[in-house]
Amino acid sequence: MEIAHPYLLFLGDVHDALAAKTATGIVDWRKDWCLGQVRLEGCAADTGLPDMSIAEGAAAGVKTFVIGAVNAGGRLPEHWISSVVEALDAGLDVASGLHIRLASVPAIKEAAERNGRALHDVRHNNETFATGKGTKRTGKRILAVGTDCSVGKKYTALAMDKAMNERGYKSTFCPTGQTGVFISGRGVALDAVIADFISGAAEWLSPATDENHWQIVEGQGSLFHPSFAGVTLGLLHGSQPDGFIVCHEPTRTKMRGVEAPLPTIQQVIDLTIQCGKLTNPDIKCVGIAVNTKALAEDEALAYLAKLGEEHGLPATDPVRFGMESIVDKVAADFGAP
Repeated sequence: MEIAHPYLLFLGDVHDALAAKTATGIVDWRKDWCLGQVRLEGCAADTGLPDMSIAEGAAAGVKTFVIGAVNAGGRLPEHWISSVVEALDAGLDVASGLHIRLASVPAIKEAAERNGRALHDVRHNNETFATGKGTKRTGKRILAVGTDCSVGKKYTALAMDKAMNERGYKSTFCPTGQTGVFISGRGVALDAVIADFISGAAEWLSPATDENHWQIVEGQGSLFHPSFAGVTLGLLHGSQPDGFIVCHEPTRTKMRGVEAPLPTIQQVIDLTIQCGKLTNPDIKCVGIAVNTKALAEDEALAYLAKLGEEHGLPATDPVRFGMESIVDKVAADFGAP
């Protein structure tokens, strides 16, 4: 799958910023690929890109109209279809991270055929995965896990990969969600893989490699989330991590989209080790990554220091303060590059 850029990001009329996390993630890590955003009336998200009409984007040289918003179930709202058709009629390809296949919508399929444009369903792939085997393989891996969904697992993995490469480690980011695939140009959206093959897909994504090569695997969901724990567990077993980083957002009291209470960081550490030992008996936690966006800097630093002392682990905000302390922990536990 080769998705042409520049991109024009479609945010629809989502009701909060988290619902546009696909678009936001692309802008944060591939801003040079993006020319503008399209927002419908009532949209509460903003990537900071210039607002454009589809026609203005096409005139500016946009190649692909990217549906950068998500919702529970990955559906395409009926009132978004006209925008997708308009983009195709303007000569743009369309890429989507939703569960629904674009060509399953008759109006979109007809518009793509009429204009000779490509439809990219990033959440789907043509790879055939085996079931997971749990056999120990060479190389080292770090997995981002979470106290909830949408707490920064992708950003943590990307920042960790960047920091390890800068330190001299051989490191590769392994995306497991649609935004990561948009950012890296490769990967597997695990939540669209048939349940029996999730761990096998994770093994395929992080295969045997040089013993000194680190694969930094993007996490999905949470072991404690009633909706997504199945994907999380399959990813944990298949990625066979040597180390994991717990990702957390400190202002939440319940899990996103459900009434379940938020687990503690220690509960996540304990359950991840308990479950992860099935395929890697030596699994250990190497750090805590916190999204401190809602905290003032002095509050954030005090909170991170408190977490670090409580758990005996480095705690940082990957965006505000970097990942150096967690790379230090990896060096101490597993050796320098």
